[in-house]
Amino acid sequence: MNVLLINHSDLLGGASIASLRLTEALRRQGFDAHLLVGNKRSEHNFVHQLGQPLRRRAAFLAERAKVILQNGLNRATLFKIDAATNGINIASHPLVRQADIIVLNWVNQGMLSLKSIRQLAESGKPIVWTMHDMWNCTGICHYAHECTAYRGACAPCPIIGRDYTHLAPRTQRRKASLYQAAPITFVAVSQWLRECCNSSSLMRNIPVEVISNPCPSDNFEYTRLPGDRDHIVMVMGAARLDDPVKGFDILLETMTHIRHNHPQLADRLHLLLYGDIRDRGLLDRIDVGHTYLGYIDNINEVFRKADIVLSMARYESFGYTIAEGMASGCLPVVAGRGGQVDIVDHLANGYICASTAPADVAQAIIWAADHIENNGGHPITRAELHRHIAERFHPDVIAGQYAGLFSRLLPSR
Repeated sequence: MNVLLINHSDLLGGASIASLRLTEALRRQGFDAHLLVGNKRSEHNFVHQLGQPLRRRAAFLAERAKVILQNGLNRATLFKIDAATNGINIASHPLVRQADIIVLNWVNQGMLSLKSIRQLAESGKPIVWTMHDMWNCTGICHYAHECTAYRGACAPCPIIGRDYTHLAPRTQRRKASLYQAAPITFVAVSQWLRECCNSSSLMRNIPVEVISNPCPSDNFEYTRLPGDRDHIVMVMGAARLDDPVKGFDILLETMTHIRHNHPQLADRLHLLLYGDIRDRGLLDRIDVGHTYLGYIDNINEVFRKADIVLSMARYESFGYTIAEGMASGCLPVVAGRGGQVDIVDHLANGYICASTAPADVAQAIIWAADHIENNGGHPITRAELHRHIAERFHPDVIAGQYAGLFSRLLPSR
């Protein structure tokens, strides 16, 4: 079976990495799988660059121009929303013509428009659309945050301002028209994302499959590296640490709570932080010992220096930081919202916080400190954590779930 996956890149961002990993796993299982991208960064011969750079750039700039003109020239929201008005028509592309089944992933920012997706559907080939954020079930935003307007007419839109409220509901109507006309099978990468779709006006009557993102556990060593054994080492990271979605404020409040209420524990903790941060002054407010690593090349090495991996993200479609941290032997402490809940089994191999209140997160860290392998409490071993990810999220496991979906869509193959 020939499978074509389509994504905006092969390495830039979580959806890109997931798409590449899935393509590789499908090929190992005997599929003739290819990945078509707008921005190729790897050297794989099964990854193909879409079109000419100038053509792709023109579509990107035209789409961004329409967004910024219709959101009141608000650059702060320029990449938080997409209207999918511009894109490349790939219906006649050789890889599309030879494909038996097409798997869309993250195709925004001028790669594919809603019109070009409709043109793809007119080929009659089965289309699977793997959703990596909320964009498919909202008007224009990738994450709705606390807004619930997407459950109805998606207006007014708090992201773009009251003078430009037509953009979200208009895009929402265009999506509804596409979904009615094109027989698309939707896949969410987490139960949380499916629940978002089920509560939306756009997708509440559309079946949504759940297949997680793949995590190549074979690539992650899990034995603890020699180093700081005098402290309980925790790690937290993100592309941008102080992005409000990532919950850095929750971390700060929790560390202050621990310092004031559990001073002996505070003295034993050391925090490793990686990723970009715009306001470096926030680091001075951390009330426990910490090391800021900035951008890192080897995430596995960082995790192997740590005992606990933290994620206080308010919204997370899947949660690669947690999956890769566990594959590296770190015990997870996570906020109880988003796709990370699909990864962690509460009290069996990690702790899902009842809320993000400092006292609740502190209690989770206290529990984790008592269960790390080198602390002599009630250990959950690093090998157990690694095995959990391997059994549930290994790329070959995830590829097998897609293979089952493909066989239902093309039973004769």
